[in-house]
Amino acid sequence: MRTTRRAVSAAATLMSLTTVGVIEIEAQEVGPPNGSLVVVGGAMRSPEIVDRFVQLAGGPSAHIVVIPTAGGQDSYDQSFGGLLPFQAAGVARLTLRHTNDRDEANSEAFVAAIREAGGVWFTGGRQWRLVDSYMGTRTEEELWALLERGGVIGGSSAGATIQGSYLARGDTLTNTIMMGSHEQGLGFLRNTAIDQHLLQRNRQFDLLEIIEARPELLGIGIDENTAIVVRGDRFEVIGESYVVIYDNESMLDSGGRFYFLAPGDQFDLAERQAYRATRELQPLGRVEARPWPSRRPER
Repeated sequence: MRTTRRAVSAAATLMSLTTVGVIEIEAQEVGPPNGSLVVVGGAMRSPEIVDRFVQLAGGPSAHIVVIPTAGGQDSYDQSFGGLLPFQAAGVARLTLRHTNDRDEANSEAFVAAIREAGGVWFTGGRQWRLVDSYMGTRTEEELWALLERGGVIGGSSAGATIQGSYLARGDTLTNTIMMGSHEQGLGFLRNTAIDQHLLQRNRQFDLLEIIEARPELLGIGIDENTAIVVRGDRFEVIGESYVVIYDNESMLDSGGRFYFLAPGDQFDLAERQAYRATRELQPLGRVEARPWPSRRPER
């Protein structure tokens, strides 16, 4: 599979070069073709993360929309604590948008602020609430349009998981069920499952269940006060802790089925290759292109 991905990428690059001369055009396989994502593992006590999001949105003068729907309250006002990190970063134009009514999520009055925004932020709670309120509505359309014009979408905890294509911990009964009643996320990161609060809550083994059942997915686990910043098909780790990668086609040389990325490390989402910056970018050591052994009994 890894060889196939590289061959397809090389063929696409060659075709682009032969058809348009010196201009290389390469479609994004995983990340959004335009715009950026900031995907946070929870807690949000690292100013570096908020500052990067605000910068990508256009700076402190940018218009930022905060969507707190995952939190489960009926209504929110300007006293909502989820606004504080952005206020501390000097953002003056902050708009709250929340509804549990899909008709309202389809209305012009609701989406107008998103259409004017440089960034949209999803706060924490339960990610399935975001699916119920916004998936398939004009709100979702405007989120994609925001990325298309170069804006940024970010989120912490539930606001991180919703950005993947597979919705980890999406069951309405409890957040301990990894593959539950809601399995589809908004998919800003295609072919991925994202988990959060990873090391703080000892969740580092939980994503194995999803990747074993859905081996085509890339699992991304993010600890608290840590984020990945996605642009195209590459992300950078920022913050204070670790990101964990679960790739059914890669193992550690010791047999481990996941590996850690530290702040400053980068990851190519299309090639599924991790890099660590020294004086130049080098592939991460100890990770081998070797499929996971099957754990299912043969019949």
